[in-house]
Amino acid sequence: MRQGVPEGSLSTTFASLQKNALARWQQERSSAKPVITVGTATCGRAAGALDVVQAFQDELERHGIDCPVIEVGCMGHCYAEPLVVISKPFRPPICYSRVNPVIAQRLVREYILGDDPCLEFVLGALEPNDLIPSFQDFPRAAYEQKLLLKNCGHINPLDIDHYIANGGYTALVKALQSPPAHIISEIKKSGLRGRGGAGFSTGEKWEVCNGAQGRPKYVICNGDEGDPGAFMDRSILESDPHSVLEGMVIAAYAVGARYGYLYIRAEYPLAVEHTRIALAQARKYNLLGKHILGSDFSFDVTLFEGSGAFVCGEETALISSLEGKSGMPRHRPPYPAVSGLNGKPTVINNVKTLASVPHIINRGADWFAGIGTETSKGTAVFALAGKIVSTGLIEVPMGTTLRQVIFDVGSGIPNNKNFKAVQIGGPSGGCLPESSLDLPVDFNSLTGAGAMMGSGGMVVLDEDDCMVEIARYFLEFTQRESCGKCTFCRLGTRQMLSILDDITKGKGKLKNLETLERLAEDVKAGSLCGLGKTAPNPILTTLRYFRNEYIAHIVEKRCPSLMCRDLLTYYILPDKCERSCDACVGSCAVEAITPNKQRIKVIDQDKCTKCDMCRVACPVQYNAVVKLSPPQKVPVASK
Repeated sequence: MRQGVPEGSLSTTFASLQKNALARWQQERSSAKPVITVGTATCGRAAGALDVVQAFQDELERHGIDCPVIEVGCMGHCYAEPLVVISKPFRPPICYSRVNPVIAQRLVREYILGDDPCLEFVLGALEPNDLIPSFQDFPRAAYEQKLLLKNCGHINPLDIDHYIANGGYTALVKALQSPPAHIISEIKKSGLRGRGGAGFSTGEKWEVCNGAQGRPKYVICNGDEGDPGAFMDRSILESDPHSVLEGMVIAAYAVGARYGYLYIRAEYPLAVEHTRIALAQARKYNLLGKHILGSDFSFDVTLFEGSGAFVCGEETALISSLEGKSGMPRHRPPYPAVSGLNGKPTVINNVKTLASVPHIINRGADWFAGIGTETSKGTAVFALAGKIVSTGLIEVPMGTTLRQVIFDVGSGIPNNKNFKAVQIGGPSGGCLPESSLDLPVDFNSLTGAGAMMGSGGMVVLDEDDCMVEIARYFLEFTQRESCGKCTFCRLGTRQMLSILDDITKGKGKLKNLETLERLAEDVKAGSLCGLGKTAPNPILTTLRYFRNEYIAHIVEKRCPSLMCRDLLTYYILPDKCERSCDACVGSCAVEAITPNKQRIKVIDQDKCTKCDMCRVACPVQYNAVVKLSPPQKVPVASK
């Protein structure tokens, strides 16, 4: 029989942990000395954040300054990495962007030692200030509401005390003092739906598992994030792993599970490392393991590294992988909540779903249900990628429009280009045009438009992107990642890909469009799992919204966006070519460009691979290299 210990005893046990954590946090963040935090999640490291950390430490040591340098996670402003926040006594915390080792040394000398905040490197202040724009003044701040990303970029993910000092594990204490049925009721009442893509009611899933026969029961966290352009789960696991663990323990208590698995793909080494450390820390504090916090409830988690198969993001394929079998989906029903891992009742939830649970327990179901829309509650975390100014992570209330996400939060399209489409929902999502920008971001609205929420990837496309090639690219990904179990998915996606290949090469026929649509509907209807059922979405949405581009490729043998290589030809305009310039010659890897007797460059069309490097290399003041589709007659210098 599962039940907690008396409220006073449990609270007293945790109060000691919380007191020590708060003391450490306050000591580190003492107002008597400056504190430097550096974002060292994957995005920061890729931009050189570890070198910045070392530069700060070396410069501080050289000047004999007592100033901690704390590594934190991702703040979401990935476009501005490496990010550094300096908190100086009697000054608001200031966030600096694109910091390098030289700037780090200068900040120590001029701001830590002196009084010059070096405004030229400032992204914003974390608190209102007359001198420096605050994050509250940024246009995106009016739309964002951070719950799951609240701690990201604020705490050290490798220090459990940081998490506890900021309210961590208080939801677990509260949950252990309540009956499991009450926890499930709160989750159902909150309206929380799965953030992995399907959007199924989390509370209903827990309720089914709680009532299912069979022991032991399991809780699995699905961290197998494989969508191109998506990095939400990775960032949460890197920046705030204890929020996910806390959600897992609460879920286990609610359904009666004793064992859990955290499934993370091996391509996320930093997420794996941080999660492994977090697991060890939670066990040390008796927040995992036997008799958690002195109660009679025991639960532990095993970290499992996936091998990178995209199909293992599907829950039954993930279960097969955990069991040591090939990652292939299974027929449903029975659903995992009734018969999952080893044939036992199993709850599988996404990283973001589990990280939402502590907020609901702490602040109540009504509070959570008050965020978002009637059918989609809470917030949505998106990874903004592609042709957008402010790439990175954002968290907005459900119901925020695509226009607000892309133009107000993401700052719009770079280089004065025109918006063309947004591919939302991962490789199996849909491509929505400009006419869909006022759609609210929620499960139902996006599905009605032919797309889906997915796990939260959002790839923005501009006027230079060919929608036929985009559909071909994403279908190539899903076709390659198909496990091959279903005939419709295995052969249907291959046939659709073959047709798209022909169209992008100018070999398509108008009757191919009817065949594509018929095949797409058959694959959706006949596939076993979500990969096959949604793989045709990029084709169906591009045919629905950008059919004219397909017709241009087929009828005119032309790519309107000048993207499909087989429909392009490169020329050098003799009247613009500068004789003393050999930039294009040096850029051509296949030596297809040679100067004639007058030193005017000529492209050998038989050798040209259409890599576009010559056009990129040509100095902007000359602009002599042009690409055309279809090939047109232009003045060409003789050899």
